[in-house]
Amino acid sequence: MKVWRAAALAIALAMPAAPSVAGEAVNLILNWTPTADHSPIYYAKSQGWYEKAGIDLTIEVGKGSGVSALKVGSGGSAFGIADLATMLVAKGKGADVVALMSIYANTAQTFYWLKSYGVNGPKDFPGHKIGNPPGDASRVMWPAFAKAAGVAPDSVTFVNVGPTAKIAALKSHTVDIISDFYNEHDLKVIEFGSDLGFINWKDIGLNPYGNSLVVNGAYLAKNPKLVQDFVRITQKAYAACVADVAPCLKALLDQASGLDKENQERQWERIKHLMTDEFTTTKALGWIDGERMKKDYELVQTYLGMEKPFDVNTAFTTKMLDESIKMDASKVKK
Repeated sequence: MKVWRAAALAIALAMPAAPSVAGEAVNLILNWTPTADHSPIYYAKSQGWYEKAGIDLTIEVGKGSGVSALKVGSGGSAFGIADLATMLVAKGKGADVVALMSIYANTAQTFYWLKSYGVNGPKDFPGHKIGNPPGDASRVMWPAFAKAAGVAPDSVTFVNVGPTAKIAALKSHTVDIISDFYNEHDLKVIEFGSDLGFINWKDIGLNPYGNSLVVNGAYLAKNPKLVQDFVRITQKAYAACVADVAPCLKALLDQASGLDKENQERQWERIKHLMTDEFTTTKALGWIDGERMKKDYELVQTYLGMEKPFDVNTAFTTKMLDESIKMDASKVKK
């Protein structure tokens, strides 16, 4: 008997361990290359929060909000990050996409130029070259900005410039104007000083929701519990990074090469401003307000037209949010 037991034990020890049950494979496509505004997602992943919820998360580098919204809307990715107005444009083309959580409660869209190039504001944009990537949200929404600013939409020329090459393109006069998110503001101030000119879109009355977490509509209908877990983990991560961004940036820098830590720290301070409004501080971090969504829909409808009009209430849901998690305005520098 002892010999049999010893043999059985030897066989058991020699056998490979049974594989653990794998989590649900989930893809998240970013709006752009990873920067500070994505650090909470990398932090949550590094802490194993998604994994503990049965989510095997892959983070895919993006190529613009237009690209991410369409990929999610076609079912090519379950989740994505996209500028919300750009997502509405995609939905108007038939994309099956739903917003779950605002990251930027205020638009980050900003145009930058050098005064020495003869540009002093939007009225001077006609005849000049604007540099940004093809899928950039500001290029998608340019007709809205142009009409609000009182210039012809076809009065400028767009030049394809990658996200990391915008400052160099402006400095070399390859382009006269660049679009970028406001969270990158400090880098341009350091580079160009008093020669820098800029305008945030809300300065001309356009303040649509910015970057938001979005999901494929069919995926949401099929996997409501997983989607809720994903949203609440992401909320929790953003709240944790508002409280202390250091471990979040470490998680980002461990995974994304070529980023400057100090620049990312400066970015995060700007991002906290973009995350803060009357709803994210009182309703829930990431809250999407129905009335604001109606205005965003009307903005797209008015300036761009909607190929396939839809009920804006089908474009977002706040039901997945944890209302106990709120944006902490005390952490935002005045």
